[in-house]
Amino acid sequence: MVDKDKQLIMDLKDIEKREAAFRLLVQAYQQRLYWHIRKIVIDHEDADDLLQNVFVKVWKNIGNFREDSSLFTWLFRIATNESLSFLQQKKRRNTFSIDNGSDYLVETFESDPHFAGDELQRKLQVAVLQLPEKQRIVFNMKYFDEMKYEEMAEILQTSVGALKASYHHAVKKIEAYFDNE
Repeated sequence: MVDKDKQLIMDLKDIEKREAAFRLLVQAYQQRLYWHIRKIVIDHEDADDLLQNVFVKVWKNIGNFREDSSLFTWLFRIATNESLSFLQQKKRRNTFSIDNGSDYLVETFESDPHFAGDELQRKLQVAVLQLPEKQRIVFNMKYFDEMKYEEMAEILQTSVGALKASYHHAVKKIEAYFDNE
C-alpha cells in the first residue's frame, strides 16, 4: 500500500495526471473516511458534506503535502479536524451547548433512518456517544477502525500513552453504562 500511495502522491502532484490520480484517491479512501467522519458527527448528511470538504482540501493542498506522514494519516487528520471543527461551529451557533453535546449526538443517532444495527449495537453506540469527545474518537478509532496507537497518535497529534489512557477510560465508562442498563 505504501508504494501505491507514494505513486498516487506523485501523480496527484503532476498536473497531467492529477485528475485521474484524484479519482483513484477518492475511490481508495472515500468509504473509510466517510465512516470515520460519520462516527464523529453522527448525521449522514453532515458526514457527506464533510467528506466533500475533506476531498476539496486535499485537492487544494496536495502540493503542500510534505510526506512527513503517510497519505492515510494525512487524510484522516484532515477528516478528523474537519469533523471536530464542524462540531465546534455547531456549539458556537448554539445548535447544542457544550453541556448537552452528547445528548444532541444521541438524539441525532436515535432518529437516524440509516442505522441498520440490532439492539446491542444500538446500546453500544449510545454508550459511545455519551463519552467525552476525545475518548469517543479514540474509542472509535481503536475499537471500530482497528487502528494502531501509533497511527492514531499521528492523526490526533498526541502521545501513545495519552491515547491508551483515553481508550482505557472510555472502555471503563462503556462497561459502567452496560452495568447500569
